[in-house]
Amino acid sequence: MNSLWTAIIVAVAIVVLLGLWFWLHQRSLVRRAHIMQEAIRNHDLTFQLPTKHMFSGEKALQETLNQLGEHIREQVNLGEVESWEKLTRVLTHEIMNATAPIASISQSMLHHPAVKNSDLEEGINAIHNTVVHLNSFVDGYRKYSALQKPVPKQVDLTAVVGEVEKLFQEVTWNSNMPDSVTINTDPNLLRQILINLVKNAIEAGAKTMGMECERGQEGKVLLYISNDGEMIPADARSSIFIPFFTTKRKGNGIGLSLSRRLLTIQGGMMSLLDHPHTGFHTTFLLEFPA
Repeated sequence: MNSLWTAIIVAVAIVVLLGLWFWLHQRSLVRRAHIMQEAIRNHDLTFQLPTKHMFSGEKALQETLNQLGEHIREQVNLGEVESWEKLTRVLTHEIMNATAPIASISQSMLHHPAVKNSDLEEGINAIHNTVVHLNSFVDGYRKYSALQKPVPKQVDLTAVVGEVEKLFQEVTWNSNMPDSVTINTDPNLLRQILINLVKNAIEAGAKTMGMECERGQEGKVLLYISNDGEMIPADARSSIFIPFFTTKRKGNGIGLSLSRRLLTIQGGMMSLLDHPHTGFHTTFLLEFPA
């Protein structure tokens, strides 16, 4: 009789413990879902939740969700680039159509006898110069929108980084690059991306640059480019990749948007880290597909 009661008590204890474990496990899954919902609501699609202590089915589902966030981010960035390309083409076309006759008419008026040496000459000359400058700027941006198609091939990223470092010896380089890491990309476009980022940093007062490389998920190559230049204002961080947007007085807002587009059309990604690497004020992340 005692052994029967002992068996019953043990069975009840096991059931209670299993029930408690199941309840705690379900709460853990609910917390995971809440974290992912908050991440998506805050437009953070880089969430990577651990899969430790999960059943095989739950583990597979969590891994898929982790990868899904990354794929959604890639598609969102690609969609943004395509949208800005279309908008840029329309805007540059309309602006050129509107300013061309103004430049022509103002040029003609400057040569008119009634305008020369008159009070009108200075004002018309200012209009003409402004329109010519605007046309030049828009034409440059139109060329940016019609970039050549990339010709990818196997490239040693470490070697290209070394070449860029030699071009900018006015800054101190803190590099943590492997002896060799191969990526599939257009080497000319890659150099242009790196040069744009370094130039931007120097214009922001950077004295030290950092280069660090590591392997990411799905075999991606991650390149971190850091600098100690002036910090990007918090209210501008979400806009730095928008064409024409700039925080510099003499900037044209082309460099970062161009660099991101050059990488995106090759299947890569560029982003600004919320928390820069130690010792730096700004860190950009370049992701290259496996």
